[in-house]
Amino acid sequence: MREELQQVGARLRAARQARGLTLEDLAGAAGMSVSTLSRLESGKRQASLELLLPLTRRLDLRIDDLLAPQAVDPRIRRPVIQREGLVIAPLAPEHSPISTYKITYPASGELPAPRTHDGYEWLYVLHGRLRLRLGEQNLVLTRGEAAEFDTRIPHAMSAAGNRPAQIISIFNEAGARIHTHTTVEGAPSEPSLDRPAQQP
Repeated sequence: MREELQQVGARLRAARQARGLTLEDLAGAAGMSVSTLSRLESGKRQASLELLLPLTRRLDLRIDDLLAPQAVDPRIRRPVIQREGLVIAPLAPEHSPISTYKITYPASGELPAPRTHDGYEWLYVLHGRLRLRLGEQNLVLTRGEAAEFDTRIPHAMSAAGNRPAQIISIFNEAGARIHTHTTVEGAPSEPSLDRPAQQP
């Protein structure tokens, strides 16, 4: 409890100082003594709604702004996806605005048909060599190399050579669908913005 009171007091002091107010300024505006405000800020005085409400009004704060946030488990616990030989490990929460994955491409994998979707993709090669076909370009990226490209350009990726390639890949929602969607045999596929690009 004492630790929580000190958090409230420390945040109250920080808010007051950020607004350029002295103890005397804020105490006078809130109708309390300087001693009471000082003890409240130092955690020596019990914080109550009766004391905090006039202070938060003067500081244009909510009571919630002074309370310590609940600690949440930061670990990402999502199942690994296996799709067409790829091993795809999610590295961001399910509803994150940015989709981040660690993707392992199997050794000697064939380059799939190029696809397109709205957005951009950024990737970084962790291990192995990655073949990237981007429009008319045929590129090989090695460990430590990164690439960023407009995913409206037809693109396809696979491991280059006889070793798997492992990358970190960041893309938008449309890109997440094409990388992680698995079509169940005999079931209709989900709608997607992605579409196979015509071969040149």
